[in-house]
Amino acid sequence: MSKDSKLRDDLLEDYLYHLRVERGLSVNTCSNYSRDLYKFVLFIQENGRTVLQCSTSDLITFILDEKKQGKSARTLARYTAALRGFYGYLLQEDKRNDDPTVFLAAPKLEQKLPHVLSEINLTRAIDQNDSQNDLSSRDRAIVEVLYGSGLRVSELIGLSLNDISYHLGYIRCRGKGNKERIVPLGEPGILILKAYIDSTRQMLLARNPKPTAEARNILFLNSRGKPLTRQGVWLILKKWAAENNLGSSVYPHLLRHSFATHLLDNGADLRSVQEMLGHADISTTQIYTHLTKKRLLDVFRKSHPRAKKGGNTDGSGDTDRNG
Repeated sequence: MSKDSKLRDDLLEDYLYHLRVERGLSVNTCSNYSRDLYKFVLFIQENGRTVLQCSTSDLITFILDEKKQGKSARTLARYTAALRGFYGYLLQEDKRNDDPTVFLAAPKLEQKLPHVLSEINLTRAIDQNDSQNDLSSRDRAIVEVLYGSGLRVSELIGLSLNDISYHLGYIRCRGKGNKERIVPLGEPGILILKAYIDSTRQMLLARNPKPTAEARNILFLNSRGKPLTRQGVWLILKKWAAENNLGSSVYPHLLRHSFATHLLDNGADLRSVQEMLGHADISTTQIYTHLTKKRLLDVFRKSHPRAKKGGNTDGSGDTDRNG
């Protein structure tokens, strides 16, 4: 291995360790950063440079080269974020005395408004309990927690029995960066969750001949009495949605989007929604205000007489001109 290659590997490994251990980022995030940064350093190495020698021009050349290869704006933005984080770390650790990413502009991304489910249809589906399947109690509890508390799927599968407060009506979960937060769960959700724990969960755990300590304490179990996976939750939701005529495109984050949007639709303040969702930055939460504004605009355009072309302009419809 050449000296430059070893330097590259050591610096990247130090940074990835910093992300994993000191900042507590998820395995998926660290994997993405690793892949993107290794691609970058190989690129500049082929051009006779190292991560400690390269300039802003080198970074821009890399981004433009990736753009020419057809990379999407979202991928290019991810590259930019990875580079900024890496060079910010090198600056902090005195490996460099300048930051070449200062003038590196990230491509603008089109902000897509999240899709949400109808409040009426979703509530009706949760309240409907006609299934005779032994697992229906668990599936209903999963939907209730995802929609009733706005949890991410990773937070849901990490819940333990000790994370539920029946009397106070809240759930304790661990979000991104292993940050803990308390989120409320309504009385109907608490009752559904308790029914699952008292009956179905015990039945599922009994199916596991040698349950681990994790399985004994984890909240949601699969049909073999083992902790549920993310993929397992996706399949459960898909099946549940089909049974309740909600379509085939229901997934965990859709319930989280619906949770936030329905809160704002019914008068919740943005700061409270931010806290319940566990967003570090309120700008992440603000996308839901755009969604509620769009819904209000749709209602206005459908309902108000002055919202459409050809509306009444001659006053012929007035019944009280002095009112």
